[in-house]
Order: sequence, then structure tokens, then C-alpha cells
Amino acid sequence: MPEGPEIRRAADQLAKAVVGQPLTDAFFAFPELKRYQRSLVDQRITAIVPHGKALLTHFDHGLTLYSHNQLYGVWKVAKAGERPDTTRSLRVALETAKKAILLYSASEVEMWKTAELPRHPFLAKLGPDVLDLSLDEATVAARLRDPRFAGRALVALLLDQAFLAGMGNYLRSEVLFMAGIAPNRRPRDLDDHETEALARALLAVPRASYATRGIRRAKGMAEDYLTDTPRGFRFEVFDREGEPCRQCGDVIVRHELGGRRLYWCKVCQS
Repeated sequence: MPEGPEIRRAADQLAKAVVGQPLTDAFFAFPELKRYQRSLVDQRITAIVPHGKALLTHFDHGLTLYSHNQLYGVWKVAKAGERPDTTRSLRVALETAKKAILLYSASEVEMWKTAELPRHPFLAKLGPDVLDLSLDEATVAARLRDPRFAGRALVALLLDQAFLAGMGNYLRSEVLFMAGIAPNRRPRDLDDHETEALARALLAVPRASYATRGIRRAKGMAEDYLTDTPRGFRFEVFDREGEPCRQCGDVIVRHELGGRRLYWCKVCQS
């Protein structure tokens, strides 16, 4: 599943292609959304913004398209009237005179009145977006100390979107490594220095991944998330089982926890 940085980069690309331009056509594969196809023509998309792993496409007449990629969904940009050569199922197409943004394979797509989005059953449960620039270390540290979260093992907490939206599997491993904290520990057992280090890493790692425009070539990562640029985000522990830690030289280990893989260094993380 794409994580916060990948969703935000996708939002950037989609917005660049269509925001501010009147729609010439709209298509929805879902029967309950087809009634919006005609009414969206001539409307403009005012913004495309992520909240965690959800994407919100705002229209200028007070509606918002909610979508969640889950495991298989993917947005693509194409020239107007063109469609990529793919075996994926087209779910949504929003087209302007020059560009089209296309959602394939996703199953969670809904139309909401923008003013009512705070009542959306998924969005209402989300914590702050980890890539929201208004989110600071003090706020994250306070959430770590919050009784709702403080007693939970970090290995599970860091995947809970109610704690911080946009976190995911590779980010979890990299955050814990940067903070130097073992995955089985709980926030309430950390001292002030460790809490501050973890809060700092929870902001720094996702933002570094987003800012460097993709992950360097790595096994098991979808092409859409990768980059060939020298500044690409480099995994320190994730997907490096059996390789030496770049800090201490000890072997990186892998654990399977709840069907999700976690990587860490037993020497550097205590």
C-alpha cells in the first residue's frame, strides 16, 4: 500500500495537471456515482489534497471526491482523450481540455459535500497528517504521551492511522531506526530524550521521503514509488535483512508481525 509520501506526490502530480481548469468530461464506474457525471462538466477542481492515505478532490461547487487507493488503486495522468495501456479497471476519469486524471483499481470512492467531510467515517478517525507542515515535534510528543497511545507497543502504534495518518510499513522501520528505539517498546516507557527523538523522527523520515521525490531502487517496491535521482530516499533498514547496519556493522534482522514485515538493528535500537 502506498504510504503518505507516495500519496502526497501523487496529489501534487494530479493537481498540476488539472486544478483550475474546467472539466470537459467525467466518468465513474460505480453506479451510485454516475449521477454526478453530467453535473461535473464545466466545474473546476480547486484542490487535490491528501489526508494520510486518502485523497480528497475538491470541486468548486461544494462537492469533494473521496478516494482511497488501498492495496491496488493508482492514479495516472494522461493527455485528454488518451488512456494508458493497462489491464487495470478504470474507476474514475476527470478530464479537461488538455489533461485527464484517471483512477484505476480502487474500490473506495465516494462523493461528499465538502462541508460534511468532518463526518466521514474514515476521515473522522484519522490523526494528524504526518506530512502536514503545521504539525510540530511538540504535538507529536504530546500524542506519544497521550493515554490513548502511550501503553501500546510502537510496532503496532506506528501503523495506527488514528495516531498519525500517512505512516506505513517502510516508514515505521525507518523511523524507529532513526530514533534508535526498539520496536517492542511503548511510549510510556521512553524517557524524555527518547520521546523527543522519536517525535523528531516521526516528522523527519516521512518528510525526507516526500522531499527526495521517491525511493531509490529497492526490492519489492512498486515502480510508481521509485526514482532514479541520486537524492532518492535510501532505506537504512527496511528490506535489508542480513545486510550490515551502516552505523554499527551488525546484521539487520527482519520480523513478521501481524503479516507486516519489520526490519531493525538490535545494536543501534535499544
